[in-house]
Amino acid sequence: MNETTRQLIVHKVKHNTKRLITSIKWVIFSIVVGIVAGSCGTAFYFALSVVTDFRMKYPWLIYFLPIGGLAIVGLYHLCKDDNDTGTNLVISAIHSGDKVPFIMAPLIFVSTLITHLFGGSAGREGAALQMGGSIGSSIGRVFRFDEKDKHVMIMCGMSAAFSALFGTPMAAAIFSMEMISVGVMYYIALVPCVISSLIAHGIASYFNVTNEFFAIENIPDFTILNSVKISVLAILCALVSILFCVALHSGEALYKKYLPNKYTRVFIGGCFIIIATMLVGNQTYNGTGMSVIQSSIDGSVRPEAFLLKIIFTALTLGAGFKGGEIVPSFFIGATFGCLFGNLTGFEPSLCTAVGMISLFCGVTNCPITSLLISFELFGYDGMPYFLLAIPFSYMLSGYFGLYRSQKIVYSKYKTSYINKSTH
Repeated sequence: MNETTRQLIVHKVKHNTKRLITSIKWVIFSIVVGIVAGSCGTAFYFALSVVTDFRMKYPWLIYFLPIGGLAIVGLYHLCKDDNDTGTNLVISAIHSGDKVPFIMAPLIFVSTLITHLFGGSAGREGAALQMGGSIGSSIGRVFRFDEKDKHVMIMCGMSAAFSALFGTPMAAAIFSMEMISVGVMYYIALVPCVISSLIAHGIASYFNVTNEFFAIENIPDFTILNSVKISVLAILCALVSILFCVALHSGEALYKKYLPNKYTRVFIGGCFIIIATMLVGNQTYNGTGMSVIQSSIDGSVRPEAFLLKIIFTALTLGAGFKGGEIVPSFFIGATFGCLFGNLTGFEPSLCTAVGMISLFCGVTNCPITSLLISFELFGYDGMPYFLLAIPFSYMLSGYFGLYRSQKIVYSKYKTSYINKSTH
């Protein structure tokens, strides 16, 4: 063996050893993140269930929503996080290396519970993404990871917490990699995110966290006529997703323009929600509204439900209350899809499912995650309809999105690098 061959072999051995060590490192730390973030996500699930049940038992708690809002703003001020940008900060941390403080995890945990206890209209995934991102980033700092590895840790944490809360490990594993930069997947995080997601899901299952699953009663044959109907629904859902994003961003901008003081803003916003609730006459549009989604699956829906949920959610989140936008998007998509099915006479249960997934895709710009979550929420029998609806919603929702820090790296309409933020 000559010297050149020997050096080549030594180089390959060292290179493969380095790869093996790196792989072992990610397996170990993804398990750690999965355990920590999954445990926090599980705890948050049960805490949220408790406060929701308490609010349903005592509906008069809605009148204390403005006081709850003041408590949230005061809590963030006390922790010196007055400029909190929520999930946008987690996303921008991956793009630009911004620091995700550990205090974000307990803050979003408590403030989201306050929002739901007093009847704000919000989801829960905002807490999951922020808690998970904060935990992952903090573990990365403790072990002195470099910036790129910290980004992977953030995505691991997001996947783990999302998986624990929603019971959708496939979608959770991909979501954090897909949502950051539209058109580019962070495959470097694939193994860590998958492991973290599965570990977190295992923890949630051990503690009997109930996974969401909706049974579609009747799935008609996938014919040309039926495919056209679903395509029309997906196109309309893309437009509704734009409306939802515009309402959220415009609501926040109007609040800040006319009510620049955070305490005044959140107090007045809480009063707006109380008035809206009194005008409606019930609390159907407060909280997450998961029961309404189930009613839509069963074919029962009020025609104005999707519009009212948009208004309630924009009033809540724009004022400064904490929570998420994805569960409201499920609500809006479900009620709009059911309405479409009832008006057209086409299977409302299927239209509800397609509406949910199409809205989710339209507001998140994540088609692969949307397809995976459709399987986990509804099973595989409706696959052709989901597979057809998701691309239409993705393409026609334009460059709008829930998170302003999300980047559209490649155009949706041609092979072109654009690298622009969502509207």
